[in-house]
Amino acid sequence: MAVNSSSRNCAISQVEGLLMPVPSSEKSESQLRLRNSQAFLKGTSSGMRAVEEMIQELSQSDVPVLLLAENGAGKQTVARRIHAASRRSSREFRLIECKDLRPENLDGADGNILACPGTVYLDEIACLSPAAQLRLTEALVRLEQAESKRVHGRLICGSARNLDGEARSGQFHEDLYYRISGLCLRLPPLRHRKQDLALFMDFFLGKFAQEFGRPTPLLSERTRQLFSEYDWPGNVQELADAAKAIVVLGNESLAMDGLRAMLRKSDRDHSGQESLKDATRAAAREAEKDLILKALTRTRWNRRRAAQELKISYKALLYKLKQIGCTQSEAS
Repeated sequence: MAVNSSSRNCAISQVEGLLMPVPSSEKSESQLRLRNSQAFLKGTSSGMRAVEEMIQELSQSDVPVLLLAENGAGKQTVARRIHAASRRSSREFRLIECKDLRPENLDGADGNILACPGTVYLDEIACLSPAAQLRLTEALVRLEQAESKRVHGRLICGSARNLDGEARSGQFHEDLYYRISGLCLRLPPLRHRKQDLALFMDFFLGKFAQEFGRPTPLLSERTRQLFSEYDWPGNVQELADAAKAIVVLGNESLAMDGLRAMLRKSDRDHSGQESLKDATRAAAREAEKDLILKALTRTRWNRRRAAQELKISYKALLYKLKQIGCTQSEAS
């Protein structure tokens, strides 16, 4: 499956396969390990072989790559896979959220975000302000004219929006679009690759069981059928949230009661599909909160001991306590 470079056209490659999710914004130690693991689930579909071939081919070049996919479909994981297979693998993989990027971050010859000998991944490039888009374009022009390009990062951009259409309509800087889309890969949503759904769910059940120190659940056929019939608008991340809720609650029937009700509602009203994603995340948050408070009670609010019981770092526990609005001081 070849990828052709074009100066003015983005060669969109539609491939099937199952990719690791984009981790949530929660900065726990386990999630950081997941980000750095470069784990890649190999599904049973022939499309997975095509995905791997694409990653290997894209990794052999320093040409900018544009990854297009719905939210939660695995853009960041693919970017990390490309980096890991490239000659820059021993260097830094720098993740930058474009919604937080300011024009001044792109100024200067060596002080801007591209001054990285590894790989720079710009997440949701469409969120850049017009001023930041212009500054990034100017920075890329300067890099093209520089005598030594090896000191600068290989650029990979990701977006869930139709950048081609936005560039044509003037909503996105056209010159920037052509500069970042030398090689372009479109990742399919989870609903188009359901043949690997069972394998993926088993992976997440095992992952969260290990993370929370619980036995790996064995899902009933009824639940697996429910999952196979659902379209997963939140893609792989939503599937991970559902698996986490099941593991943390420790009771498949309890976890699925609310999810089944939401799915029945979505069958009657397609607009209700987003509610299932919200339900899985809410269930996981409540179950996690319950586990944390029980651990703190057992340890008389010794947060370091509680963190050890929960098998997370002390820093991660403090972050979670802040999230749930718990500020009681550690007992002496």
